[in-house]
Amino acid sequence: MRNLPAGLAARLGGGATTLCRCWLLTRRDGARLGFTDHDRDLAFAGVAFLARTGLEAAEATAELGFAVGGGEVAGALVAAGITEYELASGLYDGAAVETWLVDWSDVDERLLLDVGTIGEIRRSERAFVAELRGAMHRLDEEQGRLYRPTCSADLGDARCRVALADPRFAAEARVTATDGRLGFAAVGLTAHADGWFTGGLVTWTSGANAGGSVEVKLHRHAPPAPEIVLWQPMPRPIAVGDSFRITAGCDKRFATCRDKFGNGVNFRGFPHMPGDDFILRLPREGEAGLDGGSLFR
Repeated sequence: MRNLPAGLAARLGGGATTLCRCWLLTRRDGARLGFTDHDRDLAFAGVAFLARTGLEAAEATAELGFAVGGGEVAGALVAAGITEYELASGLYDGAAVETWLVDWSDVDERLLLDVGTIGEIRRSERAFVAELRGAMHRLDEEQGRLYRPTCSADLGDARCRVALADPRFAAEARVTATDGRLGFAAVGLTAHADGWFTGGLVTWTSGANAGGSVEVKLHRHAPPAPEIVLWQPMPRPIAVGDSFRITAGCDKRFATCRDKFGNGVNFRGFPHMPGDDFILRLPREGEAGLDGGSLFR
């Protein structure tokens, strides 16, 4: 049962209320932003909750036990609030959200309704709708290490230990031609084999998308300059002259870790585990590999 502050309970029990909702968003970069569906700005907890963002509450649900509750919040894409570029750049992906019920005539009378995270964001030309996921959705996520043949580390992280500063595994390059969205040619990649950066990561160091990153779908040598194709378009057009840093691709297979990166000793998967076909097929008398011994000797 939720305990209401005495002052807020009295206002709820009255014939007329002065209530609104406020949302406090904490992005992964630490930035804190406040929004309200009231018609005036409010402030509490050291945060200004802006009214001119066009934000409003939509459907909300609460569940007992381990069921995942949540709701939605809708808003307009305006310069004073959340912009299309910020959404497309992923700045709000997984952001923490506090939902407050506030008496706008006295903001000290308020109640924390829910704490969750932002899930799926649906965008249209001038507006967006963000899904709010309750804390229980964390129980639906994979936690810990999985028993699987592919590596569970990310290239270059503390468990992988590949040094991405090594020029063999990363390069600085500049766009020489582009379609403005997904594909571009670049100088600075000729020292690396065809396909070396497929599955890697592009991080823009200059231009309209500076600071943004996106995964590489395809790297190929196509005269007069190597070409890169991205998995998804950047929030802003790619332009000739934009510079970027690109890291090698890793498909997380043991052979790739050993042969491409010379890092087999740090492989974080189980490459010798039997596959589904081996487990499900019927054994035949005298067949090799079914005597309980090693499959690799």
